[in-house]
Amino acid sequence: MVRGKTQMKRIENAASRQVTFSKRRNGLLKKAFELSVLCDAEVALIIFSTRGKLYEFSSASMSKTIERYEMREKDNTGINNKLAALDQNTQNVKEDAQSMAKKIELLENSKQKLLGNGLEPCSLNELNQLETNLERSLSRIRERKNLLFRQQIEKLKQECGMKPSPWSTSTEEETMEVETELFIGPPERRRIQNP
Repeated sequence: MVRGKTQMKRIENAASRQVTFSKRRNGLLKKAFELSVLCDAEVALIIFSTRGKLYEFSSASMSKTIERYEMREKDNTGINNKLAALDQNTQNVKEDAQSMAKKIELLENSKQKLLGNGLEPCSLNELNQLETNLERSLSRIRERKNLLFRQQIEKLKQECGMKPSPWSTSTEEETMEVETELFIGPPERRRIQNP
């Protein structure tokens, strides 16, 4: 006699359902026993019927097996929490990296504008602000350069045995401005006059 394939759905007839439960329960308990003996595995099986009756099998103490299971679940939960924290940390690092990449891009654009490249999309206000920033920077560079020149001159005078000049003071050095022929902006047309 050939068995037909059983459909996996709830059996509607209550008597057939109870008979199937008893047969399959016994087969399941037998398989659990065989698995524990043949493979030396720690097996615990708990079954509750629809009426609430308990059927169980355990190759060792049921309470010890359940405690062992709970410990394993706590470890897995701890690992899962650590993995979640690691994922969150990774996400934060990615966001920081994206933020830094945007800042670097803005700085690169600013650098290119300071070098005179990529000025086409700039508005008049942006160009005026850029010019003001360049003039301030140039002024500080000139002050530093002049200070170093004066210090070098004073050092050379001391080496030659000359006295330092009385007009050279630190406050005067800081506020002194020097004019140069350096011009920031478009070149002016100048006529050269013949002497």
